[in-house]
Amino acid sequence: MKQRLVVIGAGMASGRVLEHLTDAAPDAFDITLFNAEPRGNYNRIMLSPVLSGEKTYEEIVIHDDAWYAERGIACRFGEKVEKIDREMKVVEGANGHVPYDKLVIATGSNPFIIPLPGHDLGGVIAYRDLEDTQQMMGMGPDNKVVVIGGGLLGLEAAAGMAAHGVDVTIVHIMGHLMERQLDEAAGYLLKKSLEDKGIRICLQANSKEILGQDGKVRALLLDDGTELPCDLLVMAVGIRPNTALAQEAGLATGRGIHVDDQMLTSDPDIYAVGECIEHDGEIFGLVAPLYDQAKVAAQSLLAEDAAFAQKTLSTKLKVTGCDLFSAGDFADGPGREDIVFRDPSRGVYKRLVIEEDRLVGAVMYGDTADGSWFFGLIKDGTSIEEMRETLIFGPAYQGGDTADPLSAVAALPLEAEICGCNGVCKGDIVEAINAGAGDLGAVRASTKASASCGTCTGLVEQVLQVTLGDDFQMPSAQPICGCTDLTHEDVRRLIKGQELKSQAAVWQELGWKTPNGCHVCRPAINYYLLADWPLEYQDDPQSRFVNERKHANIQKDGTFSVVPRMWGGITTPEELRAIADAADKYDVPTVKVTGGQRIDLLGVKGEDLPSIWSDLNKAGLVSGHAYSKGLRTVKTCVGTDHCRFGTQDSTGLGIKLEKILWGSWTPHKLKLAVSGCPRNCAEATCKDIGVVCVDSGYQISIGGAAGMDVKETELLCQVPTEDEAIEVVMAVTQAYREGGKYLDRLYKWLGKVGMDWVKAQVVDDLENRAALVERFELSQSIYRKDPWAEHVRDKAQTYAPIADFTLEAAE
Repeated sequence: MKQRLVVIGAGMASGRVLEHLTDAAPDAFDITLFNAEPRGNYNRIMLSPVLSGEKTYEEIVIHDDAWYAERGIACRFGEKVEKIDREMKVVEGANGHVPYDKLVIATGSNPFIIPLPGHDLGGVIAYRDLEDTQQMMGMGPDNKVVVIGGGLLGLEAAAGMAAHGVDVTIVHIMGHLMERQLDEAAGYLLKKSLEDKGIRICLQANSKEILGQDGKVRALLLDDGTELPCDLLVMAVGIRPNTALAQEAGLATGRGIHVDDQMLTSDPDIYAVGECIEHDGEIFGLVAPLYDQAKVAAQSLLAEDAAFAQKTLSTKLKVTGCDLFSAGDFADGPGREDIVFRDPSRGVYKRLVIEEDRLVGAVMYGDTADGSWFFGLIKDGTSIEEMRETLIFGPAYQGGDTADPLSAVAALPLEAEICGCNGVCKGDIVEAINAGAGDLGAVRASTKASASCGTCTGLVEQVLQVTLGDDFQMPSAQPICGCTDLTHEDVRRLIKGQELKSQAAVWQELGWKTPNGCHVCRPAINYYLLADWPLEYQDDPQSRFVNERKHANIQKDGTFSVVPRMWGGITTPEELRAIADAADKYDVPTVKVTGGQRIDLLGVKGEDLPSIWSDLNKAGLVSGHAYSKGLRTVKTCVGTDHCRFGTQDSTGLGIKLEKILWGSWTPHKLKLAVSGCPRNCAEATCKDIGVVCVDSGYQISIGGAAGMDVKETELLCQVPTEDEAIEVVMAVTQAYREGGKYLDRLYKWLGKVGMDWVKAQVVDDLENRAALVERFELSQSIYRKDPWAEHVRDKAQTYAPIADFTLEAAE
């Protein structure tokens, strides 16, 4: 007979418990899962890429609805547990009670809110979950945000918002950033890097009061009298274990819920895992020990012998493109010596702290490749006497000559952490390889190593190489998905070479392993077909993401945002009146000016989309494609129209470019800007394609980025006339459309083909440039149209609700 298992909290720790349980004994328990958030398990570590726009929420989901359904887990998401009745063995939720035989508490932690005067004002938030992230994502270039806290979470919040052009200030009470993980020198380099991204940093700053107006935050007041104006204030000053339910139930608690080595609480039928627990006086915030706890808890629930043991941990972090590593004790002290390496040109800093011929601490910034090796020396207490002279250069230089580059990986202990996002150590990967995982995909599937941010992929492949030896084959490229062994590049080449002009032809002729592809490959194949065969292939809406099917961005509450296009950021009083009238007519709760010089109507009901589109169409407004993998905006400054520094008509050129490029589909979103002079007010040098006007013509640069990766554009060419500038931009766009990998931004495509190749195709070969422009215009003859008007005319009925469940039967 199955036991009844109730789990409180659907975070990463409890999610791993459920994985182990359902894999090892799928029929052992009837499982009910509560979660106060209205969703299941997602990777909180990856909220920062969501904030910066590099990932979507869907991409960081660990367990989706189908996963829970396949395992028969009853999900009660969005329902808060109000009480645990230990005597009756019942969990009381807001919508009813559930009996249990065994209970797992995984309530995580609560963000600490400094009790400053004004901390309860509107617009004062923590950074803990998706709702906090979405609130920060609502900030734009016209907003000011203050972040209190210079630890990892605060820095990620600040950098994510700064990537969207938000004016961000970090307030930190200590003398340098991340003082728990970094020494002063590394903290200085991190501060310098963040300031280069436009973030203001106030160190040794003590917050005194949060000032408000009309119930909302207005500014942060420091104790020296400085006022920092803000529209949003984010507190990222630490977390505390959430023990409230356990305390009310009479379980033993201290700083966290007390557990033994089997993750058992003071009640023999209640287990606890994650950030809510206290084990041998320690609490936990990193994912690696949480996953160890989850495995032990699952084994204990199945009556298997297991014990949780705390491990010495190093910290390997990535803050907004800056690699950081720290381990051990790097404080100054008597009898300690430092070995320091600095490379200012590369922004690299390394410091080793030595005591009695033992490495006791290490701090690295910029180059952390050898961090795990140094951590092993610290943990094992290895004597470094014989390698002291070359120690700072890492394992490859021990013994006099440069060694096999894999030697550092081979020397790593089995408990060395490889994947920080998912808490996977070298031993886990080796165990998976010995069990038959022979390539990166198989290791990902069985351990989740490199399955999140991907920065450890190279290290995972090196572990594969060391473990498999001659049997290892380094993949040149990964297949699109599990439906095929072909890479994106293979498929693009074969679609063109074999003249495959339908999805059915691709599945058949290229030997797809599934009948109709999957959610990963279908959008890519759909794009490749419409890009290569615009006249012959008809776009398949069902192979697109929901935003592209609905021609509007879906919001967290199921409503949509509607963004009409404003050519080059220019609008008219009539258009503004139409937008205002639409906002009133359809009860739009939020009207937001975006960073792309447009207006966003947020909170539109799905059934109202055709009507609001129709009203906007009547005023001459069309879709802004704010949801598409295609042209988003062409940002402009006023140029010679009004600015005394303008050298060319940047606004006019921006409007022309947008009217030529709008509606086009590209591998990923495409953003342009045209600045009227080198002062670059339109920020053209961080766009996919940027034009900077100068007295002698137009400088065209490509490959910029302002998200998780911040990149300045590279100069492609300078041309003397506006017509030639337009032609070059069209040709570059088409070259990217024809050669880019689906979901690769233009800078990634550029990194693969190289600037020399692009120049040869677009700048030097005028005949080829003309051919690219001709193919682009051919495609645009199909796709340069307003999807809103098309849906209003032909598909309005599909937006109506199937039924109104608020009506009585007689109605």
